[in-house]
Amino acid sequence: MTQHQTAQTMKPATAAKKLGVYLDATPADFREGVVSRSELAALQTDPPEWLRELRRDGPHPRPVVAAKLGISISGLARGGVTEALTTEQIEALKAENPEWLQKERATQAEVRKETVRIKEKRAEQAAKAAERD
Repeated sequence: MTQHQTAQTMKPATAAKKLGVYLDATPADFREGVVSRSELAALQTDPPEWLRELRRDGPHPRPVVAAKLGISISGLARGGVTEALTTEQIEALKAENPEWLQKERATQAEVRKETVRIKEKRAEQAAKAAERD
C-alpha cells in the first residue's frame, strides 16, 4: 500500500504573516484560497510584483510598522496607532517625531540594553560554572 503525502497548507492570514504583509492589502485570490508550503517558498524566493509592491509601499502590518519605527507593538498601541500604515505614513511619522514616539524609542533602547546585560550576566555565570566543573 502506498501512502500519498498531501501538501501542507496554511490559511492566508498565516501566509501573510510569514511574508510580512498586511492581509487586507493582498489580492483577493490570495485572501480567499489556501497557501501550500511550496507556494509560500516560491513567493519568498521569487515574489510577484504585488508582493514586492506591498513590501515596499505598504500598507504594513503592525509588527512591520513597529520595527520600522524602532519600537514595540505595545508602544504602537500606546501611541494610538492601531491600523496598518503605508511606508509614506511611517516616514511622515518619523519626520514629525512626536513625543510618544521619542518616549517609546527610549523605552525600547532601555529594553535592548537590559537584554544585553542579562545575556552577559548569564554567560558569565555559565563560564564560572564551567570552571568549577
